[in-house]
Amino acid sequence: MSKATTTREGVERGVIHDWHPEDAAFWTETGQRVANRNLFISIPALLLAFAVWMMFSAVVVSLPKVGFDFTTDQLFWLTALPGLSGASLRVFYSFLVPIFGGRRWTAISTASLMIPAVWLGLAVQDPTTPYWQFGAIAMLCGFGGGNFASSMSNISFFFPKARQGYALGMNAGLGNLGVSATQFVIPLVIGVGLFGAIVGEPQTTTDGRVLYLQNAGFIWLPFLAVCTLAAWFGMNDLVAARSSFADQAIIFRRKHNWLMCWLYIGTFGSFIGFSAGFPMLSRTLFPDVDALKFAFLGPLVGALARPVGGVLADKLGGALLTFWVFVLMVAAVLGVLYFLPAAGSAGNFYGFLGMFIALFIFTGIGNASTFRMIPVIFRAHHERAAANADAATKALATRRAGIESAAVIGFSSAIGAYGGFFIPKSFGSSLALTGAANAALYGFIVFYVTCIAVTWWWYFRRGAECPC
Repeated sequence: MSKATTTREGVERGVIHDWHPEDAAFWTETGQRVANRNLFISIPALLLAFAVWMMFSAVVVSLPKVGFDFTTDQLFWLTALPGLSGASLRVFYSFLVPIFGGRRWTAISTASLMIPAVWLGLAVQDPTTPYWQFGAIAMLCGFGGGNFASSMSNISFFFPKARQGYALGMNAGLGNLGVSATQFVIPLVIGVGLFGAIVGEPQTTTDGRVLYLQNAGFIWLPFLAVCTLAAWFGMNDLVAARSSFADQAIIFRRKHNWLMCWLYIGTFGSFIGFSAGFPMLSRTLFPDVDALKFAFLGPLVGALARPVGGVLADKLGGALLTFWVFVLMVAAVLGVLYFLPAAGSAGNFYGFLGMFIALFIFTGIGNASTFRMIPVIFRAHHERAAANADAATKALATRRAGIESAAVIGFSSAIGAYGGFFIPKSFGSSLALTGAANAALYGFIVFYVTCIAVTWWWYFRRGAECPC
């Protein structure tokens, strides 16, 4: 890094003016160390974002036990609303890093997660708290969902294309562990007086047990404070990543932006939707099983599969991996249907659980493989357009490809996150209308078949428009 750059950083804290990750010498000498530092701060911040986003998936099961008179459909709504607001916020968050800077926005967005955490901790202590307040808290939990788009966009700027499968897989995969963390930690901490009387009195359940539901929100506060400070003082803003909304908005005219959004609904949308809906679905279909003991397993293996998917996509190609992921997801949903309760049969919970775990694994791998496809697609697009141009034009084309790739990664993550709303709501509607979840699951199969067709036609078949 040049002396001039260091001097400017003294004026602008954490700002890097010269960034060339595709330059092997720069990457070895300076870039790799800086990129990894930003990645290693980004991961726990994103993990906490997912934990706050999915809090209600672990809380709603306990609300009726402490006196809240909400219907099953209302509880499904509470698990679905964070997905709706998170996805909507991602649309905006995906464009904010190039405008505000990754360091600034990571610190601000992480600090904002304290709002729903504190409000939830207060609301659950009073069984007369109206339903609309829980709905508002659930919507604010969407702050955590929005963070994913800005986080992934930010990290994509730091790494060379050859390492983006690894970097994005690590950031998203380990960040996704926040889903399993919240479903594992919350059932543990609500059973003990972790903070004593400082955060309020316990609640008594209908069967005489004592719960501290407020811990579900308050447990995250010290970690959020640490991550906010780490982001502010330890991360960097890249001048090379700065661009206006107008520069990024060109992606709305790119066909492959919309195609990748469709595929990411199938992968990440399924991951976050199943994560939100599985605990309530299991409790409804298998009431004799304590589903919360197992709910964290699916998101856990799905999150751990994502870095593996990133490495595999770097080696095998994103399109090949994505194609087979959707084929296997269809097979897994058929397996779920086989183990469901039916007339004259109580179903098989452990078979049901096993098929869902397989689904989570496939979605985790597919999350990484689809994101690996995006920079390849947009780099190829700009390289073709600048094939006969001079060196300066080619360099500009490379920069534009990076900006568009980051914008598409953020925007597709926004569209994909709507699965966090539609999947649990589909389960709730299917159960309300038919008394079973089959209709929702058959609908998912039809959607996955369309994803297979899109992947094959545009990216995987011989002679595809954009093989990747």
